[in-house]
Amino acid sequence: MTMTENKQKEIAREIDEARQRFPYYGLYQFLATRGYSLVPRPGTRSGHEHETTGICTSSGVIRDFAGSYVVSEDKLAFGKATKYWRLSPSNSEMSSWDDAVHQASEEYGHRMHSLFCDNCHSHVARALNLMQYNGSHSWNMFKIWFFILFYGKCQFCRGFEDMGTFHSCVHHHWYNSGIFSWIVLTVT
Repeated sequence: MTMTENKQKEIAREIDEARQRFPYYGLYQFLATRGYSLVPRPGTRSGHEHETTGICTSSGVIRDFAGSYVVSEDKLAFGKATKYWRLSPSNSEMSSWDDAVHQASEEYGHRMHSLFCDNCHSHVARALNLMQYNGSHSWNMFKIWFFILFYGKCQFCRGFEDMGTFHSCVHHHWYNSGIFSWIVLTVT
């Protein structure tokens, strides 16, 4: 058995897709809905996309800043995770991973949700800052977005069980990264 096969088996053993348990993972989920959009996606009808990012405890329980004064537990705001980013508890300088996730969730349970300033990505960044993940206190929503985009794995990629969801996942992320890059280049 190759190292890659061993790694895939280890990940499969830890992740429980049926119960949506992802120990020590950052999660991403998106949902396209009909409605108003500032930047409509090509090939779609009038619609905008909702997305959410969460962080999991050591037992895999999801914590997600789902809206103003609401940090959901055990689920993402719009359904099942579409991407996951494996984090390592050994890169945390805090004695307890779960304490950092809990403290960040308690703080965000008393905050107003803001699409551009204080959102689910900020909640995950706060947890990583509290645990000093990778020795850093500078996690922010843009860094979280970047790491999930480039280091996250599409949940449906492993077996290609659902090609439609796989295609949507890949298309959504590359489209959004293009829009984001265009905005950054235009502003700077």
